[in-house]
Amino acid sequence: MTAHGASRGAVAAARERLDALTDSTSVDATRLADELAAVTALLDHEGGLRRVLTDPAQAGEAKAELVRRLIGGQVSEATADLVSGLVRSRWSQPRDLVDALEELANTADLTAAEKSGALDDAEDELFRFGRIVSSSTELRAALTDRKAGAAAKIELLHRLLGGRAKPVTERLVTRLVTVPRGRSLEAGLEALSKLAAERRSRVVAVVTSAVPLSEPQKQRLGAALAKLYGRTMHLNLDVDPAVVGGIRVQVGDEVINGSLADRLEDATRRMAS
Repeated sequence: MTAHGASRGAVAAARERLDALTDSTSVDATRLADELAAVTALLDHEGGLRRVLTDPAQAGEAKAELVRRLIGGQVSEATADLVSGLVRSRWSQPRDLVDALEELANTADLTAAEKSGALDDAEDELFRFGRIVSSSTELRAALTDRKAGAAAKIELLHRLLGGRAKPVTERLVTRLVTVPRGRSLEAGLEALSKLAAERRSRVVAVVTSAVPLSEPQKQRLGAALAKLYGRTMHLNLDVDPAVVGGIRVQVGDEVINGSLADRLEDATRRMAS
């Protein structure tokens, strides 16, 4: 999430608390994710409660006590502590609190995937599913139809992903589809993909080429981009015969167009200078 003002510090502190919790072997990160997602859904639905918990005129301890009365006994102590810490913080606007809770829930799921060695697969699966949704108006319509019940969407996703993707991927996508919170499906999938990449402290380069890249080309491009940007680079690969110049590389907001050979040659010159 992009936080501004007071919310920026609150989000940073919440991320640190989550990391400290999930570093402990006694904390079930998957359960934590489920419970945080449930609290997210509650506050997303209850606007009045959301405003009370982010009201700067209310004492932080009073808000934390309210949280414990509401969810204590229904969630783990780790979740109650984390949410209590969140409401003690100052927020620029009520929605920021819910955005932060949602991010923490997704991060907890991705942390569980990281611990089990499934994070790389989940990241790739989220990216590929996003591409499938973008290319299928029928699928997108089925997953975003407001008249369709959550159960029908969950069943559709299970048919699509069950046994074909990591459980964490199915969980994340199901949560996004059933509780979209006003975002487009494509934007939500992109945010999840970026969050997975951040969990690995990597920068994502979305590479679209006219033809599939060979393994040596992937390695050379990844190495060149990593040296140019000074960080490990993860390549999300896509093929589009219509791409201009043979290849298109997007890193964040920056887009690089041109033939693969020209870009690699240019990258090599820049590294040598």
